[in-house]
Amino acid sequence: MADRGKDFAKDFRGEVVVVTGASTGLGRAIAEEVAGRGARAVVINYASSVAEAEETGDLVRALGAEPLLVKADVGVDADCRRIAEAAAPFGRIDALFNNAGITKHAPDHADLDALTDEDFIRLYRVNVIGAYQMVRAARSLLEAGSRPGAVVNTSSVAGVMGIGSSVAYAASKGALTTMTLSLARALAPKIRVNAVCPGFIDTPWFGKAMDAEALERMRQGVAARMPLGVASKAEDVAGPAVFLASPASGHITGETLLIDAGLHLNYAPLGMR
Repeated sequence: MADRGKDFAKDFRGEVVVVTGASTGLGRAIAEEVAGRGARAVVINYASSVAEAEETGDLVRALGAEPLLVKADVGVDADCRRIAEAAAPFGRIDALFNNAGITKHAPDHADLDALTDEDFIRLYRVNVIGAYQMVRAARSLLEAGSRPGAVVNTSSVAGVMGIGSSVAYAASKGALTTMTLSLARALAPKIRVNAVCPGFIDTPWFGKAMDAEALERMRQGVAARMPLGVASKAEDVAGPAVFLASPASGHITGETLLIDAGLHLNYAPLGMR
């Protein structure tokens, strides 16, 4: 049993991984997770902060993987192709994590004037079309490995339950979840496509927007609303996301995994729709 555990800890040994939106938060946690599990190279996509992307690169390097930083906007097809091309010297992509995403904050979903058509287009361009373009750009490399390539899309419980930062965000994540099913069906058996749906994630972003006291009140408030009584951190979501790209999930495709500390249990069961 000990030997099996040791092998599992390095189940990404020698593999090539691409993570979009990897400069901070969940993307960074995923990059660290695969590097720690033996990945040979991790393509780290970022859209703005080179300093934060370099921090991710340093963490990945310290864990034994080669970081490849690519500044690119996944909403632009040519940029998606550049991200995929960064892995081309290795001859394959074993796992693609479509993690890049944006939102427009309009939490009062009844305020229909809070969003414009341009808001919807901008969110769909990154959250849905960007993921599609990345899969298209990486397809041949995902099919080039010794086992089926894995795609993991970062969706959200917002897309399952129609909640979250705005109607546009929830709609875009719902579309991403549906697209996961379409691509899983279309690209099998050479590529597996799954999605994770996080709930609240406690990331450094909140620390930039509020003081320490307000941040702690928010954490306590979130934990109180969760059936599991916790406020999830990026690493709590990264592990399950990486599982969906690992050999252990080799017979899973077209699946949507809710990682929300039980938040969905506070809403009507999906079977009652």
